[in-house]
Amino acid sequence: MTTTYIHPITVTPDDIDEMNHVNNVVYLRWVQDAAAAHWDAVASTEMKSKYAWVVLRHEIDYKSPALLGDPVKAETWVSSREGVRSVRHVKLMHAHTGVLFAEAVTTWCLLDAITKRPRRIESDITSIF
Repeated sequence: MTTTYIHPITVTPDDIDEMNHVNNVVYLRWVQDAAAAHWDAVASTEMKSKYAWVVLRHEIDYKSPALLGDPVKAETWVSSREGVRSVRHVKLMHAHTGVLFAEAVTTWCLLDAITKRPRRIESDITSIF
């Protein structure tokens, strides 16, 4: 079972570049914000103190420009886990029309929060995703 999480986003004037649309770097920040919000929403306080996540790889495809005033939703889910790695997907789209702005696939590595060493993803984490 895959749990999808929806993270709402507000486009601010600071997100807009000289081309008058959302800058490509902002989409990457939104991808990370959606992942963090998902973790924060489903992980217990104990899990948050026990584990940390770091990015190993981002892949982003830009589909359509988001503009100032566009309501954006980030739809995210974890598709696979193996060893210390998990693969997360994020779709950034217009919240009302469904127009796809960008989609990303990110590989994350689970760390022990104290030692900062990679840690195998166990059932306590797989059960919440």
